[in-house]
Amino acid sequence: MTLNWKIGGVALGLVFFLAVLLVKPIGVSTQFVILDGIIADVVNPDLVTKTDDGYTSTNAYLAKSGGKYAKSVANPLNYSFIFVIAMMVGAFLSAMMRGGNGADENKLPAIHYANFGDTPIKRYAIAFVGGFIVLYGARLAGGCTSGHMMSGMMQTALSGYIFAAGAFAAAVPVAMMMYKKG
Repeated sequence: MTLNWKIGGVALGLVFFLAVLLVKPIGVSTQFVILDGIIADVVNPDLVTKTDDGYTSTNAYLAKSGGKYAKSVANPLNYSFIFVIAMMVGAFLSAMMRGGNGADENKLPAIHYANFGDTPIKRYAIAFVGGFIVLYGARLAGGCTSGHMMSGMMQTALSGYIFAAGAFAAAVPVAMMMYKKG
């Protein structure tokens, strides 16, 4: 059960439009910081405190923007955090509805096997390092691909188009270098 790319594109556009219309533009990388804050607040209950003016934190990053992030740590059941959870659940349900992958493909996709051999640990290391670099870059840039590129382009922000061009200008050559076979 594969979704036609045209139908998928229109559906994605409608979701983005509804998100902006009803709540705010989509962006998810900040929620990793919020999750870190939630875990850190369990370990150190003094990390986030409620004040007369709202929320603050002993962590400068969580305290910035008038305590907006500290408030999200204190009250994690908010739109953005639930959105990220829903994305993961939706991806899982989509994979299950189309029949999922075989156990071998989940363990070691054919394209990885063709390029890097039969070591699952190498796959996990590559995925971890790649994910770390992307998340670090997203936080350095103040947002992720969904915030900068997808939401930015949808709002016709010049920065969204520049980010998209830069992302593809970097991603395509790296993918071509990493995955020469397959």
